[in-house]
Amino acid sequence: MKRLFFALWPSGTTRKAVDNFNQTLKAIGLKIVKADNLHVTLVFLGNVDGQTERLIKRKVSRICAESFMLNFNQLTLWHKPRILCLLSQAVDPRLLGLVSALRQIAKQCAIKVEDRPYQPHITLARKAQEFINVNDLNFKWCVHSFCLVDSCRMAERKLE
Repeated sequence: MKRLFFALWPSGTTRKAVDNFNQTLKAIGLKIVKADNLHVTLVFLGNVDGQTERLIKRKVSRICAESFMLNFNQLTLWHKPRILCLLSQAVDPRLLGLVSALRQIAKQCAIKVEDRPYQPHITLARKAQEFINVNDLNFKWCVHSFCLVDSCRMAERKLE
């Protein structure tokens, strides 16, 4: 079984910009997310067997994702999971359409997914205990594709 999720993986330029900002964060006990792990989760699938994974890949290959832009411009602390993350105040409808299509495929493959409203975010740090006030954030992320990721490894396959 693999622990899988769909994600947006940043370009090298976007990854470097977010990581440079991330390295400036200073807080006691903060566990900074490594640059190679910066991403935006679209749909978390959880533990998936090989047969279901192949079915998901077949169904997802029919999705044609249109390019769109995300603008991460707000830093926030989510208290319960204790994560510091970047949020996008405005969400492109194409992103919501992609998430909806991926959730539908997961359901067709008998995978239970979250029903709560989708909130795109980039997790910057874990074990956060206090909010860090930062002004003038503006990370632009041009999205051209999404990928299926095994949470133990890097992006497995780019799906366009």
